[in-house]
Amino acid sequence: YAIIDTFEAGVVLVGTEVKALRDGKASLVDAYATIDDGEVWLRGLHIPEYGNGSWTNHTPRRTRKLLMHRREIDSLTGKIREGNQTLVPLSMYFNDGRVKVELALAKGKQDYDKRQDIARR
Repeated sequence: YAIIDTFEAGVVLVGTEVKALRDGKASLVDAYATIDDGEVWLRGLHIPEYGNGSWTNHTPRRTRKLLMHRREIDSLTGKIREGNQTLVPLSMYFNDGRVKVELALAKGKQDYDKRQDIARR
């Protein structure tokens, strides 16, 4: 992806998800964000079940809501509608005890762009 802009968003989680994240167990590999009915959702994020959890444990690959300001969501919606752009999570971190995700507005690269990047490495 070619990163165009970055945003920070909060994540709505349940208790066992937070505990699993504190253990450093999360995978952003297949994750992406979508905008449905004016709300931003994070899909494909894998947070494994908490080892010490009981029957209250969470579903590892459930869709999670992201918290952003309305004006940010509206601007993202406009940019995504323009063309081949998508929302990709870059990282997850704790900020004052709250889980945040860094989202990037990104555009897919063409084959020749990918080859140029590989050659530069």
